[in-house]
Amino acid sequence: MQNPFGNGNNDNNDDQNQNLLPIPPNFATVVNKKNGQIRIAKVGLSWTALWFSIMVPVFRSDWYNFLCMTAIQLIVAMGLSMGMGETLQVAWTLGSYGLGIVWLFIYNMMYFKHLFNIGFVPADQRSKELLSNYNYWKEPKE
Repeated sequence: MQNPFGNGNNDNNDDQNQNLLPIPPNFATVVNKKNGQIRIAKVGLSWTALWFSIMVPVFRSDWYNFLCMTAIQLIVAMGLSMGMGETLQVAWTLGSYGLGIVWLFIYNMMYFKHLFNIGFVPADQRSKELLSNYNYWKEPKE
């Protein structure tokens, strides 16, 4: 299969990875050793979290981070509502814009850190290096 993202060798021969999907260079693969689940996600800025806010964890079935983000957004909205004297709906909307910028920078890290806490580990050396470079993954101390 030809890798549309390239493999750095300027050739399209992918014999050693015949059963693997080609993934972009800024995506990491993690696997849960207990049940064999595999997750592939982007490392770095989460542009989808900027635009879709708390819906991104729903798209990824990441219910833990969905609840955390919703609680933070509700607290911020209530604080803005009391401080500005606006309705909760207006404050929620304004808070969503501000928190969208925060989620842009930290959501992918939150996602991977939660996966690591529930037993996922990098699936291959490339993913391990990528996650280590972004400080998402630290080798467990034995």
